[in-house]
Amino acid sequence: MKTILLADDDASIRKMLGQVLMLEQYNVVFATTGREAAAQFISHQPDLVLLDLNMPDRDGWDAFLLMKSTHPTVPVVVITALPHQHQRAAEYGVAALLEKPLDIKLLLRTIRDHLTDSQAKPVKHMAA
Repeated sequence: MKTILLADDDASIRKMLGQVLMLEQYNVVFATTGREAAAQFISHQPDLVLLDLNMPDRDGWDAFLLMKSTHPTVPVVVITALPHQHQRAAEYGVAALLEKPLDIKLLLRTIRDHLTDSQAKPVKHMAA
């Protein structure tokens, strides 16, 4: 069973996405802050990360950079409501960037694509 780290400070998003991911047979590890996301990433070594950018105590970009320096091959899918993040995502090597509100079918397809692809992909801007 593949493990996904879901890092988002919004409890309703964590609950909804967590339920969807568990129904898809993923093991889900949760984080509510950027610092917790980095710690969970190191301790659980997930197969994929869903990472919100706007989180307390350490923003998503800081957490992303730590994750990439620790395990650069783990795909990180940024999920954000912040505008104008595409250029930065491309520069940092994010697996994909999905804008909120999320299209669940697109999210699940993105997850499947990145979990089955053994090569790192360049960032993809995916809009609903």
